Amino acid sequence: MLIWENIKLALSGLMSNKMRSLLTMLGIIIGIGSVIAIMTVSSSLTNSITDTFAELGANNITVGVQQQSQEQETRSNGMKFGSGNRNSSMDDEDYITDEMISDIKSQFASEVDSVALSETEGSGTIEKDGESANISLTGINHAYYDANDVTLVAGRYLTDADVEGSKSVIMVSDNVVENIFGGDSSAALGQKIHVEIDSVYYSFYIVGVYEYETDSDSFSSDSEEDVTTSAYIPITTGKNVLHTQDGYTQFTIVTNSSVSSVSDFADEVETYMNNQYYKNNEDYQISTSTMSSMTSSMNEMIETVSIAIAFIAGISLLVGGIGVMNIMLVSITERTKEIGTRKALGAKNSSIRLQFIIESVVLCLVGGLLGIALGLLLGSIAASVLGYSAAAPIMAIFISVLFSMVIGVFFGYYPANKAAKMNPIDALRYE
Repeated sequence: MLIWENIKLALSGLMSNKMRSLLTMLGIIIGIGSVIAIMTVSSSLTNSITDTFAELGANNITVGVQQQSQEQETRSNGMKFGSGNRNSSMDDEDYITDEMISDIKSQFASEVDSVALSETEGSGTIEKDGESANISLTGINHAYYDANDVTLVAGRYLTDADVEGSKSVIMVSDNVVENIFGGDSSAALGQKIHVEIDSVYYSFYIVGVYEYETDSDSFSSDSEEDVTTSAYIPITTGKNVLHTQDGYTQFTIVTNSSVSSVSDFADEVETYMNNQYYKNNEDYQISTSTMSSMTSSMNEMIETVSIAIAFIAGISLLVGGIGVMNIMLVSITERTKEIGTRKALGAKNSSIRLQFIIESVVLCLVGGLLGIALGLLLGSIAASVLGYSAAAPIMAIFISVLFSMVIGVFFGYYPANKAAKMNPIDALRYE
């Protein structure tokens, strides 16, 4: 009951001296507002990066053949790199085989949804009736669509039947259709086209058209007509027709929802393949990387920078706390006779101390709440300007409220203790 009475008394004091209270709380408001604004932008940026990597395949694990070195380091994306260089080139036994991939699918059947294969066959041009378009020819299997975002515009995707039959079919971008067929995707389906790679022509039938999405973060000097887009053919067709290497340098595992930690599972796959197939290979080994490890690394970097900036901004809280202590000393001086009267009537030192500590805490708490409101407003505006969706940092808000109370206790204790130790006779005689 005494605490509630002191809180009402403190609030009454704030209302009766609005301007002085506001100036006193200004340091607290600016300090906490700055911290909350920074953490809001950081949280918004982190969520945006997480969503972006999720779209790129947060459940994907890239498994690849990596050259060994005497001295290795593990990068943030999980791949291992060596500082020394070796001149050895890959032999047939160094490549990943279909048997290895089948073994992985069988060994980890409960964790693996699908295995995506892709292999660059070369760059060239598609030619049809005197028109042409630049492409990068890529051999894929049907599971490639599970690991990558490919939006179908017309026709169909490449199927397992296309891969098993090594069919001469191709999936092109709407950019190719625009250049060769005047943008008519329906007219392009079923058409026979010729792909020229290294002065050799290969014939394919168009079965699908996908939407080509430009990368807004990259710049190309090519015009829209000359830009190079990917064209997909069955990976077996690439090996049989273009006579590329039978094995693979990498593949992508698409994990299912039962995998709680993609990074841990990636390590498990890496260890299994190295022990099973590359144990005696002196030049090459298997290394894995995941989107989740890259996301974690990016988020940790953003969080570290944000905390550092927030710490610098939080220095103003020290100034605010000193301001609170100063105004509490002034308040005690002004209320010396009141303190003397209370002590003369039998008030204990602890009661006097508690009264002024609560006043200090209320002052800092109100300032903290105003700072949180200001920080959320500024953070939301900044996130909006940067093009991110604003995300309130719940933990930072909770810590800010708690920290405001701690400041109140810390900087209010000395004035409160000074008031509690006053001699009642001296206090009553104070002018």
